Amino acid sequence: MRVLVTGHQGYLGSVVAPILAGAGHEVVGLDSGLFADCVLGPAVPDPVGYTTDIRDVTPGQLAGVDAVVHMAALSNDPLGALTPEVTYEVNHKASVRLARLAREAGVRRFLYASTCSVYGAAGDALVDEDAPLRPVTPYATSKVMVEDDVRDLADDHFTPVFLRNATAFGASPRMRADIVLNNLVGHAVLTGEVRVLSDGTPWRPLVHVRDIAAAFLATLEAPRAAVHGEAFNVGTSANNLTVADIARRVVDAVPGSRLVITGETGGDPRSYVVDFSRIMSRLPAFEPRWGVSAGAEELSASYTAYGLTQDGFRRRFTRLARLSELRADGVVTEDLRPAPAGAPL
Repeated sequence: MRVLVTGHQGYLGSVVAPILAGAGHEVVGLDSGLFADCVLGPAVPDPVGYTTDIRDVTPGQLAGVDAVVHMAALSNDPLGALTPEVTYEVNHKASVRLARLAREAGVRRFLYASTCSVYGAAGDALVDEDAPLRPVTPYATSKVMVEDDVRDLADDHFTPVFLRNATAFGASPRMRADIVLNNLVGHAVLTGEVRVLSDGTPWRPLVHVRDIAAAFLATLEAPRAAVHGEAFNVGTSANNLTVADIARRVVDAVPGSRLVITGETGGDPRSYVVDFSRIMSRLPAFEPRWGVSAGAEELSASYTAYGLTQDGFRRRFTRLARLSELRADGVVTEDLRPAPAGAPL
């Protein structure tokens, strides 16, 4: 298939796009380029594509596309809380507009990167895709809104699918340090401490970036009847862990590190234990391979080999700090649009 991957220069997209291309699909990228230089390690070869804000996609950019893998977003809770109105504009309105343009252009399949954080304050009860959605942040709320609106676009010729990814972890050519396992390992490598600011009790489901890519590939290639209009939790039950348990895995992976649970931020309402049985039964091609311990070891080795620094950890690979810096430097506008507007690569 000819597949348009939005956000191909992000943390997930830099892994997903090459895996789709390696499976024989023709990949076209679309990204605003805000995180294109957030590279840890060797230079990243990108697919041919467009440097375009997701809010500015044109019908012509969707011509001849068979499927869209939509990952572009303002992608974490602190950033969503800082600019909730822009979060809704980018994550909700632009995503629904993209889906409508895709359907009008004859795109057959639309794969949307949603999140397990839509379950929000579910507590320690096991939640499947039919559980009530209780988002507690603008980021998670925007994902719920997109699922609701894009599901209404489904018809005999347009198949939307919603992949509710667990919290991602693992090495990527373009790193993020502001997600739980990546953050804990980075702090351990740089300081010798595995530092947990909460009380450690919230549950988190985790999934490796390469397993997310495998889920997108399996969904892209699955029979239409198996995925049409469906939501899938993406991950594995083995990676349902409390934050304290995750931290202990990091201590084991980073030699000489020690665990410090400060509890200074108290409990966290975002706590959910996720059931992944639907994706396992519907998509037998999806076989998650990465556990948290192996991922922590991979991250420790990557950070060490490529010389992670405190500056990179705190600024370059942290979305909120990076965008704040770009805005202060005039590289992006107040509404986080690239300045000047992009053009085809």
